[in-house]
Amino acid sequence: MIVIVGCIVVVGAVLAGFTWAGGHIGALIHPSEIVTIGGASLGALIVMSPKKVLIDLMKGIMQAIKGSPFSKAMYGDLFRLMYDLLRTARREGLLGLEVHVAHPHESSIFTKYPRVANNHHVCDFICSGLTPLVEGTARKEQLPALFAADLKVIEEEHHLPTHALSKTADGLPGFGIVAAVLGIVITMGHIDGPPAEIGHKVGAALVGTFLGILMSYGFVAPLAARMELLGLAEIAFFRTIATIITGFANDLPPKVAIDQARRGVASENRPSREELETMFQEVDAT
Repeated sequence: MIVIVGCIVVVGAVLAGFTWAGGHIGALIHPSEIVTIGGASLGALIVMSPKKVLIDLMKGIMQAIKGSPFSKAMYGDLFRLMYDLLRTARREGLLGLEVHVAHPHESSIFTKYPRVANNHHVCDFICSGLTPLVEGTARKEQLPALFAADLKVIEEEHHLPTHALSKTADGLPGFGIVAAVLGIVITMGHIDGPPAEIGHKVGAALVGTFLGILMSYGFVAPLAARMELLGLAEIAFFRTIATIITGFANDLPPKVAIDQARRGVASENRPSREELETMFQEVDAT
């Protein structure tokens, strides 16, 4: 929602300033310029991006509009889930987690926390982190390296669509110039026309430059920056999971492992010590 508000502010400020100075909004409406700039930019984006990057880019744009799912409520569900899983491991042994990590969507624990359970990337990361412990295929000393490899891939895969969108933003002013040059070419074909007609066509050509710059710095570049920030929020969430599992593997009690991870959460999403204790009590009561 905040992205839509920002776009409205950008458009409103530009049009308000233009009309205040005596301009007419109709002079800025040239669909042919939008087709030229938008189409050329889209084509360049398709040329530079593999299919997976394009798919991830569309998902990233939709997520940027909706906002980050990694809110304080999401962290709360994560801490409850991890405490539930780790206390089960303490009571029943690590093999008690086997059914939960093998089939998380059928797990009696995961399904209690829908915010986490409905995010398959988070579920997969939790299960892939716990599976080596459950199966005994990795020692606790090896966990940091395993998590580092997973986090590196997640970070790189998120950066690729953001990079592609940033490159598109960089190219938009150039495509605006292309549209302006095409407009001047058309104007040259009517150079013997009346001054009003020539002025109209020159104005239309200049609108191409204006639209390219506005689309770049007013919309596409800020959207790429927002996607980058969402990526940082995502990787921070996964690092929190890795910290909890690594702490537990190093023989920390579940509450201590989770509290250790809580301290690394950004203040906006970090529950207080009292709130965390309340979460533990809620899980113990179930």
